[in-house]
Amino acid sequence: MTPAAMTSTYSMWSLFRNCRKAVELRYLQQLVPLGRDRNLHFGSIIHECLQAWHERRDLAEVLALIDRLCPNRLQDEGQRRDWHLAIAMMTGYARRYPTEDFEIVALEKTFEGPIVNPATGAASRSFTLAGKVDGIIRIGGDYFILEHKTAGQLDSDYLEKLWTDFQITLYAHYVEQTMGIPITGILYNVLVKAKLQQGKGETEDEFQARRAELLAKSKTGKSSAKRRMPETDEEFQERLLKKYADPGMFHREMLYLSRDRFDILRGELWELTQAFLEAKRRGIFYQNTAFCFNYQRPCPYFAICRSNGNPNVIENFYQRVAPNEELRVLPAMEPEPAF
Repeated sequence: MTPAAMTSTYSMWSLFRNCRKAVELRYLQQLVPLGRDRNLHFGSIIHECLQAWHERRDLAEVLALIDRLCPNRLQDEGQRRDWHLAIAMMTGYARRYPTEDFEIVALEKTFEGPIVNPATGAASRSFTLAGKVDGIIRIGGDYFILEHKTAGQLDSDYLEKLWTDFQITLYAHYVEQTMGIPITGILYNVLVKAKLQQGKGETEDEFQARRAELLAKSKTGKSSAKRRMPETDEEFQERLLKKYADPGMFHREMLYLSRDRFDILRGELWELTQAFLEAKRRGIFYQNTAFCFNYQRPCPYFAICRSNGNPNVIENFYQRVAPNEELRVLPAMEPEPAF
């Protein structure tokens, strides 16, 4: 009996290009760290919020959704930061884009199609490619992929790199193939993450030390210094909202697709499938140690590689989770029940 084709994603092939060992650990052994990356958590919150906003354009519902997605914000400092930032970001977004000049065709649309050998036209028996686009929109008579991005900063370097986006160009090709919708380009919807931090104030000891320094410098031997108190949630949220009143915290960039780019990506994708099958046949998924700290933090599998696959490390710091979590379909926002 022929085994079923493996469902692959852009995330898998992108990781394979960077570190084959990481792909073996995630997609074959199905390991993920117990602690989730905070940046990924915030990104998923904003994606759910944007889906809700573009479905119903009801800010009150979006803010209520953020409350539900951060249920432990009073005890968990990370959730508290995410909650504050998401509330201000989505409030600013709703004010920045109260109306749109495009029509929503689909949101959070999943697809799956064959990976084809460009030389023969034959579909792979080992892999299919699946994915999910944030949205498909229509402007006039043209269709575009709507792609949401949260960015730490927005500058010319960030915008220049968008044309290298292997993922969204690949997805545009598959949307065309599986849905029969001709895609003209990509509308990147970029939301900038404010770097503001909630003021923590100072302890009594810190205040007394600062006061003593001021007294030592005072010619009168007196000081009017008062202890700096923690910034309240209301004060911090007001500061964030002022930041998101700046139009520069939001940006939209339109890129038009080249049909030649589709051909290049199909060829690259096929080559990746052949390299994967060869690595699996030989049982050799080599490490790329240049990728261990590619994002100024350790790769999620650094602990395993550093310990040479120590079973105790795997048991205590990892769990097994089926791959392709990004294909999870977010539920549509339901209206709040009326009482």
